[in-house]
Amino acid sequence: MTTVFLALTPSLRFLTDLDHRLLLAINHAHTPSLDRLMVFASDRYTWFPAYAILILWLIDIFRRQAWQLLPLLIGAVALADSITSKLFKPFFARLRPCHAPGFLGQLHLPDGCGGQFGFLSSHAANSFALAVFLLLVLPGPRFRALKITVFFWAGLLSYSRMYLAAHYPSDVLGGALVGVGLGVSAAWLFRRWAPLAIRS
Repeated sequence: MTTVFLALTPSLRFLTDLDHRLLLAINHAHTPSLDRLMVFASDRYTWFPAYAILILWLIDIFRRQAWQLLPLLIGAVALADSITSKLFKPFFARLRPCHAPGFLGQLHLPDGCGGQFGFLSSHAANSFALAVFLLLVLPGPRFRALKITVFFWAGLLSYSRMYLAAHYPSDVLGGALVGVGLGVSAAWLFRRWAPLAIRS
């Protein structure tokens, strides 16, 4: 076991170093206008009105099936948040870059620092759970613009977390993968138990 660990150590060091270098490259590529955009994108209060409008639109589109769709969608997003915030972060206890002593004085922090631990990113998990669910549930090319929009939003939101030095790239990638898995699972349940009937 010790031999295996020692063999993996150079690879782990390389990945950690790459994680740190990517974080610094993203964080240092800042401008005042990007600061405002990334703080805006990362703020939870920015999403709430957009998500409320999205929920009302889904109710209109899916009509009676909305009572089956919305619990699955909301459940996937809520579970993504709980898994990353209540399970991964306290278990791994990996400090956010902005709290890490090794980065002291090196980071640009236009939005402060936030909570102590950062592995995994809840923002990435939540947004990708939503985006993947809608990608799989909304049929055909008719909703292509919406699908592109939610994936662009998930990407922007995830990038903002690295730009603001709240998360390492690996935190964001891991959170996104959790979100993708939950989005796929929720969409599979919906398509299995609720045949699609969208208002034309």
